[in-house]
Formats: sequence, structure tokens, C-alpha cells
Amino acid sequence: MEPISLRTPLALLLISLGTIAAVWWWLSTPITLARAPIDPNAKLQCVSYAPFRGTQTPLVESTQISAEQIAEDLAQLAKVSDCVRTYSVENGLALVPALAAKVGLKVIQGIWLSSNRFKNLSQIATAVQLAKSHPETITSLVVGNEVLLRGEMTPTDLVAYIRIVKAQVEKPVTYADVWEFWLKNREIYDAVDFVTIHILPYWEDYPIKAKFAASHVDSIRKRMAIAFPGKEILIGETGWPSQGRMREGALPSRTNQARVVSEILDAAKREGFRVNLIEAYDQPWKRQLEGTVGGYWGLFDAFRRTVKYPPGVPISNFPAWKLLMASGMALSVFTFLVAAVTLRRRPWQPKLISWIAVAISATTAGCLLGIAADKMFYESYGIGGWLKWGTLLAAAIASPLLCAHEQMAGRPLPTLLEWLGPHTYRTRSVPTILLGLALAAIMVITAETALGFVFDPRYRDFPYATLTMAVVPLMGLAVLNRPQAGARPIAESVFAGLFAIAAVFVGINEGRDNWQSIWTCVMYLLFALTLWRARAVQNPE
Repeated sequence: MEPISLRTPLALLLISLGTIAAVWWWLSTPITLARAPIDPNAKLQCVSYAPFRGTQTPLVESTQISAEQIAEDLAQLAKVSDCVRTYSVENGLALVPALAAKVGLKVIQGIWLSSNRFKNLSQIATAVQLAKSHPETITSLVVGNEVLLRGEMTPTDLVAYIRIVKAQVEKPVTYADVWEFWLKNREIYDAVDFVTIHILPYWEDYPIKAKFAASHVDSIRKRMAIAFPGKEILIGETGWPSQGRMREGALPSRTNQARVVSEILDAAKREGFRVNLIEAYDQPWKRQLEGTVGGYWGLFDAFRRTVKYPPGVPISNFPAWKLLMASGMALSVFTFLVAAVTLRRRPWQPKLISWIAVAISATTAGCLLGIAADKMFYESYGIGGWLKWGTLLAAAIASPLLCAHEQMAGRPLPTLLEWLGPHTYRTRSVPTILLGLALAAIMVITAETALGFVFDPRYRDFPYATLTMAVVPLMGLAVLNRPQAGARPIAESVFAGLFAIAAVFVGINEGRDNWQSIWTCVMYLLFALTLWRARAVQNPE
């Protein structure tokens, strides 16, 4: 066999870098909208407001937001909206009407109802007093938010609470819930002054794709107007998330959020209906209840408190795409360098297919590193989340580098026995041990995600990018450098079976429109095949 010239790996490297550049050029392509979601020249009618920042959360009863913090938010919101909707009077939110009046904002005052009767009456008393103290600011009161959806109250009890409030205030009183629950509980209609419905296309039982979201909202509004004639229909919540997992064909993303909000606002102006967007600021605390997607419905970033989509600025899913592309290119170059350095220390000529395998691993990792890092940043919640996704990303970055070394060194895919088994199976090769550690981390975390998608999938994110970075190099090594003999390890076989079964179940459960699920399931299957091909070989020493 003729030796492979230096030009071959250099040509493959150039192809790899060109592919990475092309992929990121495509991923970063911005969209243009007829109307910016946030435009000071065309203020929003109203927007949901919660003041919590960072680790602040209403789930801790002692949380109290300062007047200074709320005032800072309301001063910012007054530049883009005529009104804010609140949901409670606890945690400092009773300060909102007075502070809103100072900056010219109107308030749709919320009263949070639950199964706790004492707290309900306390909320009502405070809200009634606020309505009397700020009649020019509070335009209406919302008695309860999705309390029927949560199953914490009967319709009869809810009607009683609504009547208690109506007897004490002169402002219009309503109740807010998902539109289907108004149709299921029509007796609420007679008790309210106007109907407040929530239309969230992403959360529908049959999720709506972003491109159809605005038309879906308008269609449901018209349907509700027919079902409940004679009273105004307020869309009390609608919007789209900018991050999180797909639900069937509904994809959270920056561009989709901007597009959906823009089109809903355009329809509201054209059709003349009132709409309140959810929500002003991203709320990290909601991720504890609803996963990643719950924390990213805001029009403003939670930490920088800046508008996500400033007017006149192109809207891209990856604003920092140049940095992400450069990082991917660097990883590709390092993968090729590892392979080249390994060959210099081992005077033998690999087959062309080995260099192609390195190129595929380097290109795959280079294209996906930015996506994987972006997902880790937005999807990691709490110490456990950062540890899990950080470990998986670190192992995924190590995978193409270490596999390139093992590929050129002629070594097979390591097994757990090589660093956990009897002495006769153990290796002294540091790169092999490191690859074994990375492989073990990938196996354990992938198993956790697979089991999660089987038993509790609703709020889980699909690790398709990181998993692909990790699995593709491992599979190349398993296919090309498989030992001629050796026993199939039990642990790897068990994991392989788990991933194969999970892939079939998850793929069927999530549906054919969910490309994140399909991609992840393909990686589960490839990982299962990779582990199934593993062979444990005893050390000849």
C-alpha cells in the first residue's frame, strides 16, 4: 500500500473547515419582520410582569422584591408598553400599582387563588384595597389564574370568590384560564364582566408549529367570541418560548419567538382585539416547574434586563455565531493535530478510511460544538444541571480528540473492564484510560436522559448536539478498529439494550414532527450499536 501523502489530511482538514463555516453561515441567517416585537414607536397593549431575578423565586414564601427593583423594571417597561398584568399581591407585588402610576402604566391587577382559603381571602382583601387606592391605575381585576386547570378549586367556589370581589370594587372583574377550560366551565361566564383566555400554541394538547401560531390564536379568539357572545374576549396570555425542547413540531427559538409575537401583534392591530403578551422578563425560577422552556417566554433577558430583539437589529438564533464557529474550527484543527502527532510517534501508515473517520469526527464536532455549548448555557439549571451538562459536553469534546489518537494508534474502543475490571484486562495507556472515563460518563448521562424520556419526558431537553459529538467518533473507532476476538462485555451490552429500547419508545412517543427527538433517538441507536460491537480483550502481559 502506498503511503498517504501529507496533502490528503490537509485536504480533509480544509473540507472540514469549509463545512463548519457553511453550516454556521446557514445557522446564523437572520430573519426580517414587518414589525419588531418590541418597538417604542408602537407600544404593546399589555404584558405580563413578574419581578423575580436570578435566584429570586415566589416558591419561597419569604421572598420580597424591593420597591427599587420593581420601579427599575416598570420604568423600562413604560417605554414599550401601556400596561402590565400581575398575578398576585405577594412577594412585593402589592407595590406595583403605586409605582406603575409614577411612570404612566396601567395595571391589570391579579389575585392568586389556590386551595388555601385563608390565603385567598388575604389576597382578595389586599387587591380590593389596591383597587380603591389606585382607581386611575388599576383597570380591572383578575380573580384567579388557571386555578381550574390546576384542579385546586371547583367552579362553584371560584364563582363565589369572583362575586366577593365584584361586590367590593367598581372595576371590571374577570377570571383567566386556558381557553378550553372556559368551554368546560361555562358557568364562570355569567359571573365575570369580560372573558380572559390563555392561548399558548406551544402548550396546546396538539402543539402548533410557530408558522401557524398567530393564525391559531386568532382562530381560537373568534371561536370563543361565538361561544361567549355579548362580552369582550381578552387574550390574557399568548406568546412563544425562545429556548427549550420541541413538542412535536413546535420549536422554541429566538427567531420563532420574534416571529410569533410580531405576527400576533400585527393580527391584533388588524382585527382590533386586545392582547396581553407573556411575558416581560424571562423568569428562571419557572424552570424548576416547567423545565428549560418555562424560563424563556420573556421579551427581555432575565440577567442583562435588555430587549432580546431591538428594533432594526437582525434576529438570529445565534447572535454570537462567529465565536461559536471559530471554537468549532479550533476543535476540528486540534483533532487533526492529535491524529498527526500520534502518527509521528508510531511509524506505520493508516488506511485512508482512518483519516476519513478522523475528518468526519472533527467536522461533526466542529459543526455542533457551538450548538452544544449554547444549549448547555441555556439548559443548565442549578448545580446538578450544570454538573450534568458540563460533564457531558466535556466528554463530547474529548471524544473526537481521544478517538483520533486511538484511531491512529490502532487501538480498539475501550471497555469498562480496562479500568474497572480484573488486572488481566487493564491497560496502562493514559489516552485509553481517559477515553474510557469519557465513555463511562457519556454512557451514564445518556442512560439518565433515555430513562427520563421514557418515564417523565414533558420538560426534558434533547441532548442531540452533545450526544452526536460524543457518539460519532466512538462509532468510527468501534467500526474500524474492532478486535478480531474478545468477549462482549456485560455492562456495555446492558447499556446498548437500554438505548435501543428507549430509542424506539421515545421516537414513537414524541412523534414524527419532532426532529430533536428523532435526531436524539438516532444517536441512541448508533450508541447502542457502538457499545454492542465493543469487545473486552485480555492484556497479553
